[in-house]
Amino acid sequence: MYRVIGTAKSRAFRVMWMLEELGQPYEVTPAMPQSDEVRQYNPLGKVPALLDGDAVLTDSVAIMTYLADKHGDLTAPAGTPERARQDAMTLWLVDEMDALLWTAAKHSFVLPEKLRVPDVKTTVKKEFARNAERLAGMIKGDYLMGDSPSVPDLLASHCLGWSIVAKFDPPPDSLKPYTKRLRERSAYKAAAAR
Repeated sequence: MYRVIGTAKSRAFRVMWMLEELGQPYEVTPAMPQSDEVRQYNPLGKVPALLDGDAVLTDSVAIMTYLADKHGDLTAPAGTPERARQDAMTLWLVDEMDALLWTAAKHSFVLPEKLRVPDVKTTVKKEFARNAERLAGMIKGDYLMGDSPSVPDLLASHCLGWSIVAKFDPPPDSLKPYTKRLRERSAYKAAAAR
């Protein structure tokens, strides 16, 4: 059984959702970033961490990719052009959405107050809105990579939800059917219920 270190109000939710999608049993050890519990598994103090037997894995996107590959679901096969396109989409989301949300968080509450630059959030929010518009134009079929969800969809949906919690401008209306489709999945609801 897998063990997820973190909380559903963090990037650990992505891993929990992924495990639900894959139908894999897991337990959650609720732990906050920078806590002693988390530092046992990740010296950087960041969540999530995933325990798979003796292996300790960190970084939500790396964990999601690992799980998709290991269980052969929610991913294109490694070494295919489809996988390269999927990886390109995943990395674009990390660079152009996730990183912007993390920058805003750092300048809101993560960094010591004397290091925060509140004005950076204005630029970050505008850039995120521009990228959300771009994302809306990238959806092929029901999901980003076609007719079935994959790693980038879980990542994109989580980022869009995080942006609302972070009080960014609402995502474009054209993304509402996409995000609704993902949030209505039973796996999403099961992870959220934890």
